[in-house]
Amino acid sequence: MKFQMRVAAALLCLTAAPAFATDDGKFAEFDGVKIHYIDRGKGEPIVLLHGGTSSLDSWVGTGVVANLEKDFRVIAFDARGAGRSSKPHDPKAYGRQQALDVPRLLDVLKLDRAHIVGFSLGSSTVAQLLTLAPQRFLTATQAAGAGRSPEAANDPRIEVEAAEIEKGCISRSRLYRQAPPNAKPTEEEYRRREAQCRADPDFDQYSVAASLRGYHDQAVTAEQMRAVKVPTLGIVGTLDHTLKEMQELKQLRPDMKLVLLEGVSHTGPTGIQGRPELVTAIRDFIASQRSN
Repeated sequence: MKFQMRVAAALLCLTAAPAFATDDGKFAEFDGVKIHYIDRGKGEPIVLLHGGTSSLDSWVGTGVVANLEKDFRVIAFDARGAGRSSKPHDPKAYGRQQALDVPRLLDVLKLDRAHIVGFSLGSSTVAQLLTLAPQRFLTATQAAGAGRSPEAANDPRIEVEAAEIEKGCISRSRLYRQAPPNAKPTEEEYRRREAQCRADPDFDQYSVAASLRGYHDQAVTAEQMRAVKVPTLGIVGTLDHTLKEMQELKQLRPDMKLVLLEGVSHTGPTGIQGRPELVTAIRDFIASQRSN
């Protein structure tokens, strides 16, 4: 029981990641929307896309940036609506526009192509980008997110979760759905998580809700995914709620390498972003493509 409580408590920190040093952060502006990003290291460029209700700090705090910048030029940014980036409240500002911020930023940095890695919402963004601008990517890594089918993009749960976030700063149903099976949150943890959320100056519940409502503009069809030619790594934990959809993506794209991490969940202390196997898999996959 104590273990379960510790796991659930850590899970609820998902949207309240501590602020890490991003004093080297810069800003780019696209049609009035400012995007905050960091650009570290040298070598082949690799872009990191964080999950929903999170920020680029999730990549910094888990040590992923520090690891990769030893051998790559690492670019991580706060998606519109998150972190230090602009926070529109109109759902039309998200969806496809959120995805297109990636090639826009590559243009600003004068980069023709890059490796791209996305987690959760970031992975759905990667899936969409592989259909919108595949020529911009050397390889792609989809961690715990297969992309949104038309059905998933219009899931009624999206509006429920958006409304919960608008009202209470957190979505209880979303947190419960994403929690590992053995660590569902308690009432006390929900209340603590809400207090943390309201105390976070970088978290705007209305822009996060708008981002969720923009999911309908992220849909990719099975035909579009089958047509993707960019070398792709899929990686997901066996305790992750996205496991089934990742396995279904593998069926759609037999050429995709799928790595399963035993005992790894979506978030919390066993969450995939904090696991060293994630960075190892990314490095190994990129190396394998160089040798092909």
